[in-house]
Amino acid sequence: MSALSGIGRLRNVARALSGRPEPVYAHCDIPCGIYDPHEAQIAALTVIRMDQLIGELPAASGSPSEAHAIASKLARYTSVKEQHAERVKHEIRVIYGDYITADHLKAFPQLSELTFKIFKQASKARQGTQIADAQELLKLVQEFAEIFWKTKNVATHRVPSQQKPGGELVVPA
Repeated sequence: MSALSGIGRLRNVARALSGRPEPVYAHCDIPCGIYDPHEAQIAALTVIRMDQLIGELPAASGSPSEAHAIASKLARYTSVKEQHAERVKHEIRVIYGDYITADHLKAFPQLSELTFKIFKQASKARQGTQIADAQELLKLVQEFAEIFWKTKNVATHRVPSQQKPGGELVVPA
């Protein structure tokens, strides 16, 4: 590394430390053109898995420490489920807001309604522990994924997720 590049880096660090921090915005508003509904599908599978784990928790029938351990697991599973339901909404919102165009909406008029349904279903899955609600969320996200790839003229197929909750993922063919 040359002294000049080292000095330049030092100046950049000094500037960063001396000024007000600027907000950082994620993905990515350039636009970079990198969009994929895969993370939304994984998040939906996680919601299903957390509901499965919640349903498998035993009733507390023993000592206070056992009850505490069960309550702790319930709290962790619920927290993860809520984070991933919100992640579904975030991922779909970014694709819909940053990638989807008026031409896409003309070609796929059901897309706005489907997006709305995903948001509502993610909230419903987040609020309860009915596996059917989480499975419906995955189904809606899969429909969105199929449309997304059609906007890119890419054929899709469904593959087993190979994850504990089972289910399928929509992937490019």
